[in-house]
Amino acid sequence: MPKTRIPLLKEDKPSKKRNRKLTVILLLLFIALLAVIFFRSSVSKITEVRFQGNKYASREELLAASGLKIGGQYFAVAGSSVESALEELKTVQEASVTKKFPGVIEIGIKEFPAVAYELDQSGTLEAILSSGAAVSVIDTGIAVEKPILTNWQADDPYKAKLCQALAGISNELTSDISEIVPSPTLSFPDRIKLYTRSRFEVITAISLLKDKVSYLNQVIETEQPGLIKMLEADSYVPFHTETENPGENTDTQE
Repeated sequence: MPKTRIPLLKEDKPSKKRNRKLTVILLLLFIALLAVIFFRSSVSKITEVRFQGNKYASREELLAASGLKIGGQYFAVAGSSVESALEELKTVQEASVTKKFPGVIEIGIKEFPAVAYELDQSGTLEAILSSGAAVSVIDTGIAVEKPILTNWQADDPYKAKLCQALAGISNELTSDISEIVPSPTLSFPDRIKLYTRSRFEVITAISLLKDKVSYLNQVIETEQPGLIKMLEADSYVPFHTETENPGENTDTQE
């Protein structure tokens, strides 16, 4: 009698591929859980914002412009975006952001320099920056070598150009200027009058000031007080000139 062979049943084992897929899914879920826990923890939050170098812009103004706030997401902060936002302020010339984990953001501020001072309508002294911005000097102190701007309208376009011109001139060349007044003419709409601490009166134009200021200092250092004109041509006339009668002087101040 022939023997009947019974086929063996194969065990139903999960494939290696299926196990690997399940492991990857579990690993991803674990990573996602850790990420949720991490981003909800205080470690991922902004705990401190430090500003360095600001003299005219207050911390509150800088924070508002930067968009940063304590408790915000530390990793969501883009340094270049914060820098660009701060440089929109008329007081800030340059900003640099440094992130220090965990939670600390340091921001270096380089402000526009003060080039002059001005009294506002209430009589409060303000510093005029090279950007044209006016800021209170109550808490920042006064640099006595800076000139005072007098009789300038806030919306005068030549006022901003004057500030830019003064920013391009060294303090040594402008330290004797005590006051600057607008004095426009048809030929020179940007004409100005300067008064110096050494008692000279100077007539020039904003567009010429940077090129002419060396002549101004040359006259101040070598001559007696007088009227200096620095327009298309340069001239100097002393206030006191000798007359035909010896010892007799007369004022020729304009």
